[in-house]
Amino acid sequence: MRIAYAMSKSNLEILAYEESPLGPLCLRRRELLSQPGTVVTEVTLNHEFLMSSLYTDSERELSRIAIEMHSGDDLKVLVGGLGLGYTAYESLRSSRVFHVEVVDLLPQVIKWLEQGLVPLSDELNQEPRLEVQQGDIYRRLAGPATSQFDVILIDVDHSPDERLGEENALFYSAEGLQAAKSHLAPNGILAIWSYAESSPFADALRVVFKNVRVEPVTHDNQMIDERRTDWLFFAQD
Repeated sequence: MRIAYAMSKSNLEILAYEESPLGPLCLRRRELLSQPGTVVTEVTLNHEFLMSSLYTDSERELSRIAIEMHSGDDLKVLVGGLGLGYTAYESLRSSRVFHVEVVDLLPQVIKWLEQGLVPLSDELNQEPRLEVQQGDIYRRLAGPATSQFDVILIDVDHSPDERLGEENALFYSAEGLQAAKSHLAPNGILAIWSYAESSPFADALRVVFKNVRVEPVTHDNQMIDERRTDWLFFAQD
């Protein structure tokens, strides 16, 4: 899982609770009893943690590093996975980004943004460079490329080896990565978020791309008094 820590039910506000194709989906907000005044927004899927606004460094770094790696301007960015919006928001912080398209499988998550329920709702809803639509990013990248992007950011599954759906497995193979590559413009960057290191996935990337970069992002998870490392994979020809 992305985040694991003990939670008190005190000060807990359920913002949305809905069924989804992947199981019960919950958006909730709470004040940390250990840090009075600190309010976090969390998402659970099947009653397990999926993401939190408390620690977003790795999601932001996924966007920042990928855009930094690209030397061009007027960049078109495709983001797989809206979540709480931090990956898309970080892309939009760059003046070199012309357009960001976000694809999320769950219409419920898109509705949360539209209704102003997530922390970055105001900033994202007012951003003219942002387009958000419902769809399956993995199915799209497996199909023919109707348009190409300078940067493609994938922040959906827990890891290449722990996926939200087994139908996503093809993407993490050399065959799937070759198909995804066709959606990249020349010198384009493919970047993938993971909560765990995956040498087999890095090897698959090296089969398809000339340059592969793996970046660990570590933070102190004060909720469980533990250092936590997420892993970012970047690929470019």
